[in-house]
Amino acid sequence: MKSLLALLSLGLMSATVVAADKPDTRLFEMRVYYAKPGKLDALNARFRDHTLKLFAKHGMTSLGYFVPINNTENKLVYFLAFADRAAHDAAWKAFGADPDWKAAAKESEKNGKLIDHISNTFLTATEFSALAEAKHYNVGVFELRTYTTEAGRLPDLNARFRDHTLKLFEKHGMTNVSYWNLADDQKGAKNSYVAGNTLIYLLTHKSEEAAKASFDAFRADPAWVAAKEASEKKAGGSLTIAQPNGVKSEFLVPTDYSPIK
Repeated sequence: MKSLLALLSLGLMSATVVAADKPDTRLFEMRVYYAKPGKLDALNARFRDHTLKLFAKHGMTSLGYFVPINNTENKLVYFLAFADRAAHDAAWKAFGADPDWKAAAKESEKNGKLIDHISNTFLTATEFSALAEAKHYNVGVFELRTYTTEAGRLPDLNARFRDHTLKLFEKHGMTNVSYWNLADDQKGAKNSYVAGNTLIYLLTHKSEEAAKASFDAFRADPAWVAAKEASEKKAGGSLTIAQPNGVKSEFLVPTDYSPIK
């Protein structure tokens, strides 16, 4: 049990904005499950009672499990970590063949399938993302943000986050959690992203209202205005594509079984 809890307690990164001494070279996977109407509670129960234990059994590191605050699509969003792509493929193959998983899936679906469809995205930690560690943030909400850049401008966006944005987020009361770019190899992933132009990250806030206040203060900060102008001048224009697709935000709350809270 202790070894299982140790595996499950590997959370995301701490609130520090300082990159770790050694880069986090693991492969991360963001998975989004769209539950059938009325089946989200049953899906969460299956994760709570069976899936996380079986993930750990087969070498998958569970990070965070979340549901959107405004969950009109009946979504479950979660993150896993693997040593590399080979480890990912082997773990999922073993999990899918496990008799305990087959029994749990069959029992949970005796009144019908729980999932309508799934999307998954392979991620790698940015150079400025600290190494993952177990942590309970004990805050109100998490925010999942996705930035899509103009062609060739992801390095400029990463540099701006590394050199300016993370520090300014902390200054204005936001807690940095984790930062990822898409893995170069998206083979097998079912998502709407393209490797080479996407930054995905997590923040925490005391509340949605606190998040708005923090971002309002951040955007008005002369240091941010100067950093934004300098980065766009260097790149020859905006680093992100036009709204509404350039920057997307979704507020999440952790499930009761999430290792990170």
